[in-house]
This record gives sequence, structure tokens and C-alpha cells, in this order.
Amino acid sequence: MAYYRKKPQKSGAHRTAHKKSEEFLAKVKANPQGYAFLIPDGKAERENDFFVPKKHLNDALDGDTVIAVPVRGTKDEARIIKIVERGKARVIGVFQSDRRAGFVIPDDRAFLSDVYIPLSLCGEAKDGDKVVAEITSYPKGKAVGGKIVEVLGTDGDFFVEEEAILRTYGYAADFPYYVEETAQKVAAERVELANRRDLRDLLTITIDGVDTRDIDDAVSLEIVDGNYRLGVHIADVSHYVKINGCIDKEAYSRGTSVYFPDRVIPMLPKALSNGACSLNEGEDRYAMSCFMVFNKKGNRLSFELCESVIRSDKRMTYDEVTSILDGDGKCPEIAPMLKDMAELCLILENKRKEAGEVSLDVKEAHIYLNERGAIVIPDYERALSHRIIEQFMVSANECVAEFAERRKAPFLYRIHEQPAPEKASLLYGFLRDLGINAKGDVEDARPVDYQRILSEVEDKPFASVVNKVMLRSMQKARYSEENKGHFGLASECYCHFTSPIRRYPDLFVHRVLKCLLHGEDGVAKSKFAPIARTSAIDTSERERQAETAERDVDDLYKVAYMQERLGEEYDAVISGVIESGIFAELANTVEGFIRFELLPADRYEFYAEKFLLKGKSHSFRIGDKVRVKVVGCDLGSRRVQFTLTNL
Repeated sequence: MAYYRKKPQKSGAHRTAHKKSEEFLAKVKANPQGYAFLIPDGKAERENDFFVPKKHLNDALDGDTVIAVPVRGTKDEARIIKIVERGKARVIGVFQSDRRAGFVIPDDRAFLSDVYIPLSLCGEAKDGDKVVAEITSYPKGKAVGGKIVEVLGTDGDFFVEEEAILRTYGYAADFPYYVEETAQKVAAERVELANRRDLRDLLTITIDGVDTRDIDDAVSLEIVDGNYRLGVHIADVSHYVKINGCIDKEAYSRGTSVYFPDRVIPMLPKALSNGACSLNEGEDRYAMSCFMVFNKKGNRLSFELCESVIRSDKRMTYDEVTSILDGDGKCPEIAPMLKDMAELCLILENKRKEAGEVSLDVKEAHIYLNERGAIVIPDYERALSHRIIEQFMVSANECVAEFAERRKAPFLYRIHEQPAPEKASLLYGFLRDLGINAKGDVEDARPVDYQRILSEVEDKPFASVVNKVMLRSMQKARYSEENKGHFGLASECYCHFTSPIRRYPDLFVHRVLKCLLHGEDGVAKSKFAPIARTSAIDTSERERQAETAERDVDDLYKVAYMQERLGEEYDAVISGVIESGIFAELANTVEGFIRFELLPADRYEFYAEKFLLKGKSHSFRIGDKVRVKVVGCDLGSRRVQFTLTNL
């Protein structure tokens, strides 16, 4: 039997009296553990959050808009004094009942209340059904009340679980009919050259995944006077999507396309996203082009932005480009340009490394369905073909951001702020425990310090764990109307310009850019300055929601995939350590949990700041290699269960 000893935590009482002037409006972001954070009105998440312990929630739930006050004697703690507006009208969860009533246990455990359902309002729901409950009341100090409005199916069924996730986040693939009709109408317009630059004779290609549904970007490269003339050509979505039109309003409400293994919930109707805006091979398309000239050292000598018409010569996949670069002899008309692109990519990578770019090697799952409908989760790989597109897009994003900043235009920057001192301190403490004498000021972290750490551990067996812990020490990138730089890229000025089909901030950037190219700086200021901050906050929030939904669905697919592999053994790396057990990750990014009671018998102490579960005979730290066996898969909780086999 395993035991752990938990360190006692300090506690203290706080005065609750407050002044009217201290009150502030905020949105509740609850945690399944029972506490919450408050995001003040007009602020982005993590920009100025307040912590709310359970005793100060005052019946507030996740998503509610509330009035709160700071708790005196604390730095960032608050208590809720009034609920202004409830955040959720419906809850998705599992139905349970007895002779007296029913309850819905929410799938979203951040919603800190079960939903009480009177027997007369249970409808056709049976124990174990996944249901949609409409909330009807919020009695003080009790579970919220509701009624069953839809039965989705049996809890634990794969398709029911996937549908439940989509419903929980409110995603719908279908667009209102008038939005679809408008999109089809504008998509049918013929492409005209007008005052645009004609780039149709320029050798241009697209490089994407084999399952890409929409193509935002195309690239070209010429050698001119011994320098590289790189062209990044981005779909001109703003030509079709007029500001404040019905398509625009729908796109803003969605904020981003959301990608799942079996489907996409697009930001734009298919007539645009897969049709008129997609840079399909052999078809004339409107684009916004960014030409950059680099010398052999990777120094950018100049750049130019323009409206254009392009015609992609070839749609290529990452695998095809990799094969050509490996010398398979295919596409002889394109192969020389690809080799030049690979050369420029490596030059730019080295240049960014010298500048201090924090190039984390963190695995991302690529899950897809093959032609038979089976789930495929290949081992993680980040080939040179991927890096070519990454480097070229980053370079174009920097040029556009710099152009807008010079003109002092209202804008949406992509910012990544310095790590908080307390997080940086935890990272440096962790590194010291590994025997790494890392240098750097935790109060003023610099990208070059982080990059130096990555270089030092690059060939060490614990390199992956340092990458993971470093990622946890860093802030979350977001959109902002103020340029605060991008820490991870070691970039002083950055934006998102390259994916307007699937990201609303890019569409915002394109609109501002067009004004500037036409000399309409005043128009840009009057149109976009009043909405820049709100747009930054809203699109950042929708991006986070999309990432969470995508992660939840990916986890569901991983569990379904591993159900076919019960009893099999794998090499793994410990990817997380908590009080109740450890997480281990396979090479294909599938993560499983090993419950505390299944660990070898020992007396353990949990050190959260060291990501360590330490016993007298056994210890488990993030990054340790282990051998695991798949012993359970639960679709409902979206969790794979492992046991250790090498101890």
C-alpha cells in the first residue's frame, strides 16, 4: 500500500468590510476543485485575475457575471457580493435518478453544481443517459433546478460523447441560411485584376497537411542578386467578408475555426473557406502578398506588402515536400525552389536562435481517420517541411506588425508576455534540482536565457521534461491592441496575418492593412480604434475555448484508440505528477494515468514545485522513463489507465 504525506498549508482570516469604490464587475472562471478566478470586465484572462476561494463564491457558478470586491490583506484574492447575470442556460451531463427526483451530473466539472430535476420534468431520460438539461432556477445554497430537454444517448457511447462535447461548447457546423446564401453569392463573383498586382506567372505553391480542408497561405521564392526574395501570399478574405455584414458578424461570434479528427466547425461558410478564399491549385485567387528579401545571413534587407491575384501552381503536402527534399526525383520543376526554401528556413532558424527564440519541442497530437474510418495516431514528428512554413509565416507576421506599428494604426498584436517571476523561480529551482546551473533574472526573464537553457539540455535524457516544465512557466499568448512583444519568438513586434480563413484576428489585421496600403490611415483609426480592445479580448477567449474543445475531443479519440490495445505494453515518459498519481505519455502523445494506489508500496511525499513524488525506495519525477501497460479506458472521463510493468 502506498502512502503520501501532504504538507500543511497556511490559512488566515481576512476582513470583509469594503468600500463601494472597491467593487468591480467580472466573469467567473471556476475550477473543478471548488474555487474560481475572476476576470475583471474589460480585461483579458490572466491579465489581472483574482482568486476566489470556495467560501467566497456566494453561489456563483462558472461563466456568471458578478460584482466582487478585493479581500483586504491579500494581494489578488476577492469575494463575490452579487450575481449580475448567469452564464449558462443549459448543461450537458449524465442523468441519475431515484424515486424522489433526478439529477444531472455535468460533464463540465467546472460547473460546480449538479442539476436537480423534479420527476415530472425528467421526460424520457433513463439512468445513465447523456442529456441536455435546461436550467430553470437557482435556489440559494442548493443545487440548481432544471428540466430535461433532450436525450443524446447512452453515457460512454463514443458518438454520444463526441456530440456532448460539441454541445457543451456550443459548436454548430451549420450557418444561418441567410449567411450561407450571402456567402454563396459573393463567392460566385469572378476574380478581376483591377488595381492588384498580377502574380499569376510567379511560381507559387501551397504546403499543407494531407487532410487540410482550407488553404490560407501560398509561398514563392526567387534568388535575386544572390539574396532570397520570399513571397508569402495570404487569402484575401476581407474582399469577400465586409465589416459588420452578416458573414462578418457570424465569423466574429465564432472567432476561429475548430478542428476535430472527423470534422471542422468552420469560421466561414464552405463557399468561402473551401471555395473562393481557399488558394486552390490552378485557380485565380485574391491575396494579400508580403515580399521579403533576406541575405545569406538571414538578415531581412527589405519587405513590401501589396494586394495581388495569384494562381497556385501546385498543392503539396508536408510528406511530399519531405520526400522531394530527400531526393525522390519528383516534381523537377519545383524541386530547386524547395531546396532553396529549405536552405532559407535553416538560415532563419539559426538567426532566430541567435536572437534568443525559445523554440520548445512540445509534442502535439495529429489524430485523423483513415480511408476505412479507423482512428490513426502516428508517432509525433516535426519535419523540415513543417518548419519551412512556420519560419516563412512568422517572418511575414513580423513584417505586417512592424508596418502597422510604424504607422501607429489601431491593430491586433499577438503578444506573449514575460513569465511571471514566481513561475520563473519554480523553473530555475527545478533546473537546480537537475544539476543545471542556469543563469537568469527571475524578475526580468529574457528569451535568450530560456533559449540558452534549452541549448544546454538539448542532448540530455531529461531534455523533454525541461521543455515541458519551461512551457508551464510561461504565459499564454493572446491578442492585444497594445504591442507588448512576443517572448517565445524573441520578437519585438508580432501579429497574426497568415490565417484569415480560420482566425478572426487575421481578418481584422487584413482590414487595417488595406486601409494603410490605400493611404487611409484616418479611416483605419476611426473604424478600428474603438473596437480593437474588445476584439482582442473576445478573440483571445474564443481561441482558448476552441483549444479546450479540441483537446477534449482529441482525448476522447485517444481513449477510443487505446481501447483496441488493452493489455499492450509501451515505453513512456512521466508527463505529470499530482497527489493522486502520475501521468505517462507515449511517443504518439497518448497520455495515461497511473493511480496512486497502483504505485509500488512506499511512503511518498508530494513536491508540487519539483514535479516529484518522492518515496524512500521509489521516486517519480516528470521526465522519467517508464514501461507501462494499458489496463483501462473510460470514454466518459476521457482517461486511459496504465500500470507500471518495469518495477
